[in-house]
Amino acid sequence: MATIRDMMPAFELFQPATIEDALDLLHRYGDDGWVLAGGLDSFDWFKDRIKRPEAVIDVGGLEALRGVRAVDGMLEIGALTTLSEVSRNPEVTGRLSLLAEAANLVATPQIRNIGTLGGNLCQDTRCWYYRSGWPCYRAGGNICYASPPDAMNREHCIMGAKRCVAINPSDTAAAAVALDAQMVIRNRGGERVVDAEDFFIGPAIDITRMNVLEPDDLLTAIRFPEPAQGTQFYFEKVRDRKAWDFPLVTVASALVVQGGTIQGAKIACNGVAAYPVRLHDVERLVTGRPQNEETATLGGEEAIRGAKPLGHNEYKLPLMKNLVRRALRAAQA
Repeated sequence: MATIRDMMPAFELFQPATIEDALDLLHRYGDDGWVLAGGLDSFDWFKDRIKRPEAVIDVGGLEALRGVRAVDGMLEIGALTTLSEVSRNPEVTGRLSLLAEAANLVATPQIRNIGTLGGNLCQDTRCWYYRSGWPCYRAGGNICYASPPDAMNREHCIMGAKRCVAINPSDTAAAAVALDAQMVIRNRGGERVVDAEDFFIGPAIDITRMNVLEPDDLLTAIRFPEPAQGTQFYFEKVRDRKAWDFPLVTVASALVVQGGTIQGAKIACNGVAAYPVRLHDVERLVTGRPQNEETATLGGEEAIRGAKPLGHNEYKLPLMKNLVRRALRAAQA
């Protein structure tokens, strides 16, 4: 008999009216609780019956977690702000066009109208072995089914592997890292702020999750400092289809260029590791050099130094190299 999988397991649904109520619920249920925002990633898990939380905490009604506002000289975006609003908001497009571009390239307009910035940043990996319930390392097992050369690993990582070779699929994550974003996290004990680069973690730190959020934590907002005047932004996403597809590789860069010389650089790539990779070596290499083809080529070569492709994703090496080269050569203010 065929297995019917598009039926969600039973759970208790809570719709808290305040952030404090949501934090109380997260504290009460711990590992057995699940935060629901836009629901696009969550419903996939539930329908496939892979995740079976005891309680789902729907935070979609918390208006305090929506909107774009100025806070202490930074632009703060509530975690529940939809991707469509992020991509269209005048403050974001005017000051953080890199983020607006990344948000506008997520999936389809219908999904962007529902999906949230916080949800996109916190989504889990799309590795099909893991998402299909195979007992891999990330799911608590003792094997990575995607790592053998003959496995289905075309979309998997080329760096940062530690037993698990799954990638981070977020379009906005690389932009957040390149923009030096800060993630505002709350639990019943108070609030803490974590740099975006430290928010995302790889399997060497914790193989079962992709960020620092603990079971009783709630991402409430993302803060962005004011970019230096004249900063040039570049974002590019390569995917198999033009819409409704996850990235193969993305690049996000913020360059400060004066007199044709790169005075500062922040560059991140995603789709190549379990976390958005900040290319510190490339940044150091190109800083102080002229913004020209030679510098761009050197930066692209440095970006893939030490990368280790799997059986079916060696194409990511020239892809990542050329994306970084284009970001350095053709960044636009």
